[in-house]
Amino acid sequence: MTENNFEKFGLIEDCPIRNVLDRIGNKWSLLILLTLEEGEVLRFNEIHGYITSISQKMLSVTLKSLEADGLVKRTVYPQIPPKVEYELTSRAQSLLPHIHSLANWANSNMSDIMVSRKQFELSKR
Repeated sequence: MTENNFEKFGLIEDCPIRNVLDRIGNKWSLLILLTLEEGEVLRFNEIHGYITSISQKMLSVTLKSLEADGLVKRTVYPQIPPKVEYELTSRAQSLLPHIHSLANWANSNMSDIMVSRKQFELSKR
Protein backbone atom coordinates (compact mmCIF):
# COMPACT_ATOMS: atom_id res chain seq x y z
CA MET A 1 0.00 0.00 0.00
CA THR A 2 1.28 3.43 -0.80
CA GLU A 3 1.61 6.21 1.75
CA ASN A 4 -1.18 8.04 -0.07
CA ASN A 5 -3.57 5.14 0.60
CA PHE A 6 -2.69 5.19 4.30
CA GLU A 7 -3.53 8.87 4.43
CA LYS A 8 -6.74 8.40 2.42
CA PHE A 9 -8.02 5.57 4.62
CA GLY A 10 -6.86 7.17 7.87
CA LEU A 11 -9.74 9.63 8.19
CA ILE A 12 -13.31 8.42 7.90
CA GLU A 13 -14.31 11.60 6.05
CA ASP A 14 -11.85 10.76 3.27
CA CYS A 15 -12.50 7.02 3.08
CA PRO A 16 -15.56 6.13 0.98
CA ILE A 17 -15.65 2.55 2.27
CA ARG A 18 -15.58 3.44 5.96
CA ASN A 19 -17.86 6.43 5.49
CA VAL A 20 -20.61 4.55 3.67
CA LEU A 21 -20.38 1.31 5.65
CA ASP A 22 -20.52 3.29 8.89
CA ARG A 23 -23.94 4.59 7.83
CA ILE A 24 -25.50 1.46 6.30
CA GLY A 25 -23.64 -1.19 8.28
CA ASN A 26 -25.55 -0.62 11.50
CA LYS A 27 -28.12 -2.99 12.93
CA TRP A 28 -31.16 -1.54 11.14
CA SER A 29 -30.34 0.28 7.90
CA LEU A 30 -30.17 -2.73 5.60
CA LEU A 31 -33.39 -4.17 7.04
CA ILE A 32 -35.16 -0.87 6.47
CA LEU A 33 -33.88 -0.65 2.90
CA LEU A 34 -35.00 -4.21 2.17
CA THR A 35 -38.38 -3.54 3.77
CA LEU A 36 -38.87 -0.46 1.61
CA GLU A 37 -37.87 -2.49 -1.44
CA GLU A 38 -40.69 -4.93 -0.70
CA GLY A 39 -43.27 -2.31 0.24
CA GLU A 40 -42.16 0.35 -2.25
CA VAL A 41 -43.90 3.23 -0.42
CA LEU A 42 -44.56 2.80 3.29
CA ARG A 43 -45.63 4.89 6.23
CA PHE A 44 -43.66 4.93 9.48
CA ASN A 45 -46.00 2.55 11.32
CA GLU A 46 -46.02 0.15 8.39
CA ILE A 47 -42.23 -0.07 8.48
CA HIS A 48 -42.39 -0.55 12.25
CA GLY A 49 -44.97 -3.28 11.74
CA TYR A 50 -42.59 -5.20 9.49
CA ILE A 51 -39.56 -4.68 11.73
CA THR A 52 -41.18 -5.11 15.13
CA SER A 53 -37.93 -5.48 17.07
CA ILE A 54 -36.82 -1.91 16.32
CA SER A 55 -37.86 0.85 18.69
CA GLN A 56 -39.77 3.79 17.24
CA LYS A 57 -36.95 6.11 18.23
CA MET A 58 -34.31 3.98 16.49
CA LEU A 59 -36.52 3.68 13.41
CA SER A 60 -36.86 7.46 13.31
CA VAL A 61 -33.12 8.01 13.76
CA THR A 62 -32.23 5.46 11.11
CA LEU A 63 -34.74 6.80 8.59
CA LYS A 64 -33.31 10.31 9.08
CA SER A 65 -29.80 8.99 8.50
CA LEU A 66 -30.87 7.17 5.34
CA GLU A 67 -32.68 10.29 4.16
CA ALA A 68 -29.58 12.43 4.84
CA ASP A 69 -27.53 10.07 2.65
CA GLY A 70 -30.06 10.27 -0.16
CA LEU A 71 -31.14 6.65 0.14
CA VAL A 72 -34.67 7.26 1.38
CA LYS A 73 -37.15 9.87 0.19
CA ARG A 74 -39.54 11.23 2.82
CA THR A 75 -42.77 12.80 1.56
CA VAL A 76 -44.98 14.79 3.91
CA TYR A 77 -48.57 15.43 2.88
CA PRO A 78 -50.15 18.60 4.33
CA GLN A 79 -53.23 17.13 5.92
CA ILE A 80 -54.56 16.43 9.37
CA PRO A 81 -53.42 14.12 10.75
CA PRO A 82 -50.09 14.48 8.90
CA LYS A 83 -49.31 11.74 6.42
CA VAL A 84 -45.65 10.84 5.86
CA GLU A 85 -44.43 8.23 3.40
CA TYR A 86 -41.00 6.73 2.82
CA GLU A 87 -39.59 5.22 -0.36
CA LEU A 88 -36.25 4.27 -1.82
CA THR A 89 -34.38 6.71 -4.03
CA SER A 90 -32.61 5.73 -7.25
CA ARG A 91 -29.35 5.76 -5.27
CA ALA A 92 -30.77 3.15 -2.90
CA GLN A 93 -32.09 1.15 -5.86
CA SER A 94 -28.52 1.02 -7.22
CA LEU A 95 -27.33 -0.30 -3.84
CA LEU A 96 -29.90 -3.12 -3.64
CA PRO A 97 -28.08 -5.63 -5.89
CA HIS A 98 -25.03 -5.34 -3.62
CA ILE A 99 -27.18 -5.84 -0.52
CA HIS A 100 -28.72 -8.92 -2.13
CA SER A 101 -25.25 -10.28 -2.96
CA LEU A 102 -24.14 -9.78 0.63
CA ALA A 103 -27.32 -11.40 1.95
CA ASN A 104 -26.85 -14.39 -0.36
CA TRP A 105 -23.22 -14.73 0.76
CA ALA A 106 -24.30 -14.55 4.42
CA ASN A 107 -26.99 -17.20 3.88
CA SER A 108 -24.53 -19.50 2.11
CA ASN A 109 -21.81 -19.13 4.74
CA MET A 110 -23.66 -18.67 8.02
CA SER A 111 -23.51 -22.27 9.19
CA ASP A 112 -19.76 -22.49 8.50
CA ILE A 113 -19.20 -19.17 10.24
CA MET A 114 -21.08 -20.41 13.31
CA VAL A 115 -18.90 -23.55 13.38
CA SER A 116 -15.77 -21.38 13.09
CA ARG A 117 -16.91 -19.16 15.93
CA LYS A 118 -17.59 -22.15 18.15
CA GLN A 119 -14.17 -23.65 17.33
CA PHE A 120 -12.51 -20.31 18.05
CA GLU A 121 -14.22 -20.00 21.42
CA LEU A 122 -13.30 -23.57 22.35
CA SER A 123 -9.66 -22.95 21.41
CA LYS A 124 -9.53 -19.93 23.76
CA ARG A 125 -10.47 -21.98 26.84
